[in-house]
Amino acid sequence: MRKGLSGIITLMVLTLLISACSGGNNTAPTTNQEPAESQQPATSSEPKDGGNLIIGVASDPVILNPVYAGDRVSLTIDQALYAPLFQVNDGVKTFYLADSLTLSEDNLTYTLKLKDGLTWHDGEKLTADDVVFTIDSMLDEKQNSFLRSNLVINDQPIKAVKKDDLTVDFQLPQVNPGFEATLLQVFPIPKHIFENETDMEKSTKNASPVGSGPFKFKEYKTGEYLTVERFDNYFGGKPHLDSVTYRIAKDTNAANLALQSGEINIKYLDPQDVGTIQATNNFEILPYSEGRLSYMLFNANSDTGALAKPEVRQALSLALSRDEIIQTAYTSSEYADPAKSFLTPDTLFHTNDVVSFDNDVDKAKQLLESAGVSNLKLRFIVQSGNKAQEGISLYVQQKMKAIGVDVELQNMDATAFVQKFIDPNSTDYELAITGYIMGYDPDAYRILYASDGSSNYSHYANAEVDKLLSDGAGEGDPAKRGELYKKAQEIIAEDAPIYPISYTKTIVAVSKNYGGIEEAVLKPVVIFEDLSKLYLK
Repeated sequence: MRKGLSGIITLMVLTLLISACSGGNNTAPTTNQEPAESQQPATSSEPKDGGNLIIGVASDPVILNPVYAGDRVSLTIDQALYAPLFQVNDGVKTFYLADSLTLSEDNLTYTLKLKDGLTWHDGEKLTADDVVFTIDSMLDEKQNSFLRSNLVINDQPIKAVKKDDLTVDFQLPQVNPGFEATLLQVFPIPKHIFENETDMEKSTKNASPVGSGPFKFKEYKTGEYLTVERFDNYFGGKPHLDSVTYRIAKDTNAANLALQSGEINIKYLDPQDVGTIQATNNFEILPYSEGRLSYMLFNANSDTGALAKPEVRQALSLALSRDEIIQTAYTSSEYADPAKSFLTPDTLFHTNDVVSFDNDVDKAKQLLESAGVSNLKLRFIVQSGNKAQEGISLYVQQKMKAIGVDVELQNMDATAFVQKFIDPNSTDYELAITGYIMGYDPDAYRILYASDGSSNYSHYANAEVDKLLSDGAGEGDPAKRGELYKKAQEIIAEDAPIYPISYTKTIVAVSKNYGGIEEAVLKPVVIFEDLSKLYLK
């Protein structure tokens, strides 16, 4: 899920990207107004240089290449290693590698200007050639990037054309209001490193990434840690910290103890752990909205075959109560709002006014009977140590008994969970709790719900939805576009490929020994947008 995975992700478990995950902004700009522009966020006080930072993460990264990264850990580390073209926060555009982005009068060409003097970590120049190469790699079907579908409009790919060393034209086959949000997901990769790789996803060069971000790769020990060190020639100014270490802490309780002892300085918190960490008085507790949907996925591709039927998915949904799940997973409604739509509230055209299957055991039994399903046995994959996920899985197991469905819980560590979840050929499970962050434009969700979507992990297929999502991507009239996405939300809610649970808040604990938090900008999926701004007090 750059979101996108998004696949994904870990407050609940995995946040897909896809954005795919990322789309990465907190508030949508209005449909008739361009975001304001700025360069780098200004610091409020003179920071100190030197020192190290340790961030706790729940698993090993899946891949250190932004063309493929979709899990929360990979995206978090990539944010330090690779720089984006630009980002958007609260309607304000902040330029990183890019110096400007302009749209032609016919709305068919975006012209991007890069900053002058950009370099990769190995000292090579970063130019328009790298941006074009990155886009072409995403579009190359042989390279198998899940981001490809975001660059294809009505079956026609966009074109990235070099105008000069610092200028790229993005030529659209038709008007596409969501394209600027798509560019938020583009973190250029170096052409001189990857141009001869026939399969970049499996390239050994991903093990020693060369990026353009504030920190450069230093060392990785699987299952233990990954360390990056300061990149002195970072275009945004030399980072304050000497290094950042991502400590791989798969066990939540052990990670919390390491947080309290000072072995970890930054970590996501489950709501159940906030009181304990807050009581130390050593941490800033920072809840913030990521524009995230937490949901239970129904794997229609499972070998039971039963979950391919909408009425079965509806019945399973009716066995549950959102309010009870929110209380179970988040302890209170302070950290989660009930969800019904597959779009999140920060997304354009979101509505929660759609059909909902919730808390009706008798109706659930009737639907299973009418579908000819009995003695149903479901396998529920669960990330060990994730308290919210473990709590929800036990709740689901109990509630399903009331409608005659047996649920087997299969606990696994975060790395194994991610690998199984993102495998399109996984047929040996039916249920999983996960989430995604997709950004403010609904076109980003195509990769999740289109029949051929690269991150359609539920294996949902509806031809009418496919057309609505395709038409919505190219509709320039905001009113007409809104109607298309309203209809898509209604149909997907009725088909129930997922059970939407809540729009959640993420909680991060940051040691009070560190400053620059506001300047670094809290960011969906990756914790901070620009780690170069953090400093040791």
